[in-house]
Amino acid sequence: MKKRILVTAIITGLLFVSCGDGGKGEMPIPKIEVYEVVEQAVPIISEFVGSVAGQKDIAIRARAIGFLEGIHFDEGRVVKKGKLLYTIESQQYESESAAMQSKLAEAKTNLAYTESDLARIRPLAENNAVSKSDLDAAVAKNDAAKANVDAAKANLRAANILLGYTKIKSPITGIIGKTKAKVGDFVGQSPNPVILNVVSSIDTILVDFFLRESYYLEIFRKYVDNKEINNPRRGKTNLELVLVDGTIFENKGFVKFIDREVDPTTGAILVQAAFPNTPEGLIRPGQFAKIRATVDVVENGILIPQRCIMEIQGIHSVFVVTNKNKVESREVKTGPTVGSSWLIEEGLKAGEKIVYEGLQKVKSGMTVEPIIKK
Repeated sequence: MKKRILVTAIITGLLFVSCGDGGKGEMPIPKIEVYEVVEQAVPIISEFVGSVAGQKDIAIRARAIGFLEGIHFDEGRVVKKGKLLYTIESQQYESESAAMQSKLAEAKTNLAYTESDLARIRPLAENNAVSKSDLDAAVAKNDAAKANVDAAKANLRAANILLGYTKIKSPITGIIGKTKAKVGDFVGQSPNPVILNVVSSIDTILVDFFLRESYYLEIFRKYVDNKEINNPRRGKTNLELVLVDGTIFENKGFVKFIDREVDPTTGAILVQAAFPNTPEGLIRPGQFAKIRATVDVVENGILIPQRCIMEIQGIHSVFVVTNKNKVESREVKTGPTVGSSWLIEEGLKAGEKIVYEGLQKVKSGMTVEPIIKK
């Protein structure tokens, strides 16, 4: 029994020693996914929030005062130039026009009388049958009658213009909105709606946005062709419109207008871009969208995923795997972000490998087996 216990103790001791020796062996080299640095042309893209307007947004106003008698269009539909939109009661204006017509006829009758009287007196004055003062009076009456005719014609034109204001027609071809007045409303005078509706031409849409002074020179030089400054399409067509759902509008645009001054209170300048709309008129006035512009292209730029970069107290660094598969920490100078990547201005060069996955598992000086990320 004692021999058996002794043998068991010896075997246990040998196993213990054996296990201890195994723990002192070398650890396996960890496999770490790395990103290989490459040089490429990197476009620097900036986005600016803008508001959309039609190429023409014409407010429809009532210039005649009266009750609205008729609405002659379908809201939200295309109306042609000259299309009758609204009618306002016209009785008072028709009456005024008829009165002016009557006064014109009276003035013409009086002119005919004075012309006849002058034609009769002039030969008599030449023969001294009447005094010169009688001739002068006849001439004055005739001149006054002519002036009255001209005044009556002007009054009639004015009355007819006012009568014409009772029929409101579309000044352009475009989409008309929801009417702000109904049949029976008294229009053309406060406090009733001053603007009855708006007609927008949206074959081309305009987007207004603001640029900081730091971007102004770049945008002007890259997107405005001064040699064709009198050409309404003088801008280079390479702006993109990003819609609120994140999609990019299918048509590219150009800079159409840059304001004359930088607003001293905001340090920004107004820029207007133009985009051809779709045949269906997808883009409508009042929408918000982003203008996307390539403000610069960095030749031989280095982009690395943002996840590769560590930041401590404003200092950026990466783990670089050397040719001997050793890990070293290196400080880098970062530029702007491009999507999910970061532009590196200093600290890396093409062909180097940086740790992509498992930054928490590595430290400077350790040996790793790099696996290049595909």
